[in-house]
Amino acid sequence: MPVRTLEIPFRDWTTWAQVTEPEQPKDGGLPVIVLHGGPGMAHDYVRNLAALSHTGRTVVHYDQLGCGRSTHLPDAPKDLWTPQLFVDEFHNLVSALGFERYHVVGQSWGGMLGAEIAVRRPAGLASLSILNSPASMPLWVAGCNRLKQDLPPRTRDALDRHEAAGTYDDPEYLAAVDVFYRRHVCRLDPWPADLIATLEQEEADPTVYFTMNGPSEFTVIGSLKEWSVIERLPQVEVPTLVLAGELDEATPEAWQPFVDGIPDTRTVVVPDASHCSHLERPQEVLGAVTALLDEAERA
Repeated sequence: MPVRTLEIPFRDWTTWAQVTEPEQPKDGGLPVIVLHGGPGMAHDYVRNLAALSHTGRTVVHYDQLGCGRSTHLPDAPKDLWTPQLFVDEFHNLVSALGFERYHVVGQSWGGMLGAEIAVRRPAGLASLSILNSPASMPLWVAGCNRLKQDLPPRTRDALDRHEAAGTYDDPEYLAAVDVFYRRHVCRLDPWPADLIATLEQEEADPTVYFTMNGPSEFTVIGSLKEWSVIERLPQVEVPTLVLAGELDEATPEAWQPFVDGIPDTRTVVVPDASHCSHLERPQEVLGAVTALLDEAERA
């Protein structure tokens, strides 16, 4: 598959992007733009979604501002990091690539960002795939707290004690977080190299993640703490896939509002998969996304 990388100017900064072209383009096939999670986790762990190019479509990955190979801004004021910043970066990317119509596939925070884009009704959006994402951070936290109750008592106690004390870098806390992650974030053993690369990049510069999210996946104390798109979901006008893992940290109470609020949705729950369903059960996820792309292009 032909692959090229780009550095796209965005305001005073640069967005790094990678474009994977299909070997056999599909007649009428629209480009697919992949939005990674975090915020601040870089694109590496969703790299395998480039396999959508085998359906005859161009696939675009990019590192959102503040992570990966794009411009890092560790000293930027905290109020820079808002969903609107990333919506603006997305549209700047679309304009630079010259896309008139396109699909969006977002995973975790990427699905949240995809929803933020879709409720603004951009003219070029053909479909939206929301993978492993909440429609509300309060609902996300409530769901994760429910999952925490099923952890071993010592693990749960360590999480509670260190969160109360704010000692998020304590080895005992990090070990307890790892127990949760291996149940509800990625159940593969060992973890894939692409996922490890993403986590290493985030650890090297946690600015965006810490500012918007917080110290862990289920300890949300950043600027997204009260984020919700629920009331705006009826504004989404495109066919939408809502996909989650059966054991996902994005629990049903967190993603059900997408199904209830978006007029045209279809839902897939991937059995025996967690938050990284696309890594654990790639064929099921790719198949569900491809079905939506085909349907949207036939409309």
